[in-house]
Amino acid sequence: MAVSQLSVVDIVIIVVQLLMVFAFGLWASHRSNRNTLTGYFLAGRQMSWWLVGLSLFVSNVGNATFIGIAGAASSRGFPVVAYEFSAVFCLLMLGNLFMPVYLSSKVFTMPQYIQRRYGGNRLSVLLAITMLMAGVSANLCGEMYAGVILIQQSLGWPLYGCLIAILVMTAIYTISGGLTAVVYTDALQSIIIIIGSLILSIIALTNIGGLQSLHTKYLEAIPNDTLRNTSCGVPQEADWHIFQPASDGQYPWPGVGFGILLLSSYYWCTNQVIVQRSLASKSLNHAKVGSILASYLKVLPILIMVYPGMISRALFPDDVACQTPEICEAACGNPNGCADIAYPKLLLALMPTGLKGLMLAAMLAALISSMTSLFNSLSTLFTMDIWMKMRKSPSDLELLIVGRITTGVVALFAVLWLPIIQAYGAGELFFYIQSISSYFFPPAFAIFLIGILWERATEKGAFAGLVLGLLFGGMRFSCDFFFKSPGCGEEDLRPGIIRSLPFLHFALILFAVSLIIVIVVSLFTEPLPREKLIRLTWWTRNEPRFPGASKEAEIEMNKESPVDESQTVPSTEEPTYRHEKIVRFVCCIADTFDSSANDPERDNPVDDSSKQISSIRKWILNANTVICFLFGVLVYVVFG
Repeated sequence: MAVSQLSVVDIVIIVVQLLMVFAFGLWASHRSNRNTLTGYFLAGRQMSWWLVGLSLFVSNVGNATFIGIAGAASSRGFPVVAYEFSAVFCLLMLGNLFMPVYLSSKVFTMPQYIQRRYGGNRLSVLLAITMLMAGVSANLCGEMYAGVILIQQSLGWPLYGCLIAILVMTAIYTISGGLTAVVYTDALQSIIIIIGSLILSIIALTNIGGLQSLHTKYLEAIPNDTLRNTSCGVPQEADWHIFQPASDGQYPWPGVGFGILLLSSYYWCTNQVIVQRSLASKSLNHAKVGSILASYLKVLPILIMVYPGMISRALFPDDVACQTPEICEAACGNPNGCADIAYPKLLLALMPTGLKGLMLAAMLAALISSMTSLFNSLSTLFTMDIWMKMRKSPSDLELLIVGRITTGVVALFAVLWLPIIQAYGAGELFFYIQSISSYFFPPAFAIFLIGILWERATEKGAFAGLVLGLLFGGMRFSCDFFFKSPGCGEEDLRPGIIRSLPFLHFALILFAVSLIIVIVVSLFTEPLPREKLIRLTWWTRNEPRFPGASKEAEIEMNKESPVDESQTVPSTEEPTYRHEKIVRFVCCIADTFDSSANDPERDNPVDDSSKQISSIRKWILNANTVICFLFGVLVYVVFG
């Protein structure tokens, strides 16, 4: 196990920077009304495009991404960057296809949209439970595990000491600040992360002698414990290209070309953690420009994650690319493999004193950002889509307290799930996260996509597609867990269908099967009346809720009618008992509420999603959309 490799100067820099981030987050939280549902969960829907764009980028580029992508790059090279390049297209899809519908439907959460689109409660509750469990087991646990690796490598702390430090750093202003604190600190931390990681990349490339030298040394980076007559631990020339043979177990070219795009589409377009940032934007135009800004920033991961991961493999092959359980256990404490230590090991070895502390502080800031984003989004899911279905007329106080308590519960569950991550796969965090995504997210994305684009889709069809899709995905996950991949030189005894069907191919098949089930069942069930689909599909997103009424009359009728008659409306009564005031004080909730602040019509006006902009700004917006798309095509051509 690593011992502390930090000087006093590094430690002081880390402490001071984290205190600054913490103070900035608390200040930001008081700039909006965090005592309302919209203020706490959606930052009052007042975020400008640059805040949305930076928050989208840094919420994705957390510790799990840094450590996971660098680790995967150290093991297999370029193919992993397809996950980042595909985001260019998916972010454009978010801004131009999904956000117009989300904003016109006036929702807090993704399951809430599904409820309004299809009707009933069972589909939205099942989706909320699925998103909650998958978000905790994949995203939240992945971030915590990455944070543990970072702190263990830099400070040599034991597992639970690392976990306590991580939870204390993130929980305080997550619970007190809500999404506003998260978004503003995201903007601050994105600058620190980009600058610090670029400095490390430049130092690493200089140290190894440039890209041409990296190419040579990476191919020669064979660990000493590699078994004879095997290809385990031996880099290949193909590792310098994104597309691999169709028979490849992790990156087959059909899966890379289409499967990764599918998983990225779910992540960027329907994932509560990501979409919540765009829902907090001032208008649809701000959401679109924020998506474009984040698209431009997605070129950075190849510079700040992929190349550093490959450099770490070239410099430390015996540790990063270890093959035998004994050596891996000694190198990183995980007998399944040590690829995930590639980035922190490079950072600790090459960064000079002072800059080392700055970069570690940046990575801890990224960890805090991602953790706070996940805590806030998961608590939103449970509060708005599960708790409100269980309670009749819950008060705002009750909902805000439930949201804060949920944060602690999911954190505890994530801690208990961590050993499964260590035992899964070959010691690669990114492989674990993407395989989980492949087994559970395609059915969910299918019901979102077809719900937006096909008015004939029904609740029964969507429910059947989601249930059967999750059943098939759960069966495959169970098979992967019980039939583990063989180690170096071991015979592959897994069933043929598991051995010959990579998880990216399985994701494509699962998506197609779910889509077919939705279509077939929908055609045999009664469709929803078209008037119930107003502002809930791409084709009806701009239609008035009250046909024939003027804009002013429609605004007044919206204020008089419930946002969603099938959903419980929270109470806004002020506290009358002393214990309620004490609870409010402990949870950082004011004694009074502005009930109008919880009105989605006020925070997101009726015509907000179709707000007109000048012809010049519209031309610039459309031009940047086209440029981003062409840029995405270009990077695939160059690195493919």
